[in-house]
Amino acid sequence: MAEEQITVTRAARRYEVHVDDRLAGFTLFHPDERGRLVFPHTVIDPAFGGRGLGRVLVARAMADVASRGETVVPLCPFVVKYLRGTDVPGLKVDWPEA
Repeated sequence: MAEEQITVTRAARRYEVHVDDRLAGFTLFHPDERGRLVFPHTVIDPAFGGRGLGRVLVARAMADVASRGETVVPLCPFVVKYLRGTDVPGLKVDWPEA
């Protein structure tokens, strides 16, 4: 049996994770008035749950944002947890005020 191919792509206002050719989840973003990317929500299809795809999705999305020199405002609890526990080289994070 062939190993599944996991890809993460940037689409209009979201990053998507695909397993082979099937959409498995996404993390939404939108630019704010200062041009920062606000990440409010992440979804993984329950059919793909328990496979670590959320972490793969957010890791690759944050690496891509860092490579583009953009700034993240994390609102999604999953993205917040990931960024609090993981150093992403070159990523600029503007933490929302509590």
